[in-house]
Amino acid sequence: MGSAKPFLKWAGGKTQLLEEIEKNLPENLGDINTYIEPFIGGGSVMFYIVPKLKNVKRVIINDMNSKLINVYRNVKENYEALIAKLSELETEYYNYNKKGKEEMFYYIRDKFNEHNKIYNDKPSIFYINDAAYFIFLNKTCFNGLYRENAKGMYNVPWNKSMKPMICDEVNIQMVSDFLNKYNVEFLCGDYKQIEKYVDKHTFIYFDPPYRPISNTSAFTSYTKSGFNDNSQKELSELCKKLNKKQCLFMLSNSDPKNANPNDNFFDDLYNSFTINRVLAARNINSKGSKRGKITEIIVKNY
Repeated sequence: MGSAKPFLKWAGGKTQLLEEIEKNLPENLGDINTYIEPFIGGGSVMFYIVPKLKNVKRVIINDMNSKLINVYRNVKENYEALIAKLSELETEYYNYNKKGKEEMFYYIRDKFNEHNKIYNDKPSIFYINDAAYFIFLNKTCFNGLYRENAKGMYNVPWNKSMKPMICDEVNIQMVSDFLNKYNVEFLCGDYKQIEKYVDKHTFIYFDPPYRPISNTSAFTSYTKSGFNDNSQKELSELCKKLNKKQCLFMLSNSDPKNANPNDNFFDDLYNSFTINRVLAARNINSKGSKRGKITEIIVKNY
């Protein structure tokens, strides 16, 4: 059996950047016993790095998106029930014609959004149906995006796909095994709450919503609160505080110099740390002709 890999498509996912991330890992991984990822998203870096940490004793992941954390909880604790529900959804979807598939997508999206207030009030509750709906929508929506409007409602349209893999039973079980093997702990809320878990034996990977490099790439609405330049500045201040705790951290983000060579936004924010520019594939532009190699930044304190 192979290794666990992301079970969700995720805008800005790091699968295509893993080689560069590995090149930038610290040499003394043997000193690390805690791994933290404050913006978990699809989790590709966690699945890749954690097995390399031979002395890891604690793995903590966080995300502001309570519906996403609900999915991870269900994959860890209820994967058999989740697979059964996904299998039902996949069979039903495959049996419809194009119009029926479209209608099913928007019906499931409405059902998913009905629980919006419940998540805000009680984000720690397990919802197996909503976990299945989240994965279903992720596999059948446009470009695998997760986006919320100002009311916190998921609003990505259907992608017109006829036969996507909705129920990847083998990988979901491998991910469940991974989450249990490393006893992955889940936090849901502001990324700053990770500070209390950090010491000199901690490695943190930050993958925040990227700063837009153009007006047409302004995609930061993973949650209704968004993530703007002030948010980026707050994150840099946390990095400075964490650095004083002697932990190790790596952070990735867009490179504004792709659009404006004189834009020193991140160079100024992280001028006390190492900044490397690496090539990455642009993969969330709606026009295929606009996807290609651009640079991204990797910031590290070692």
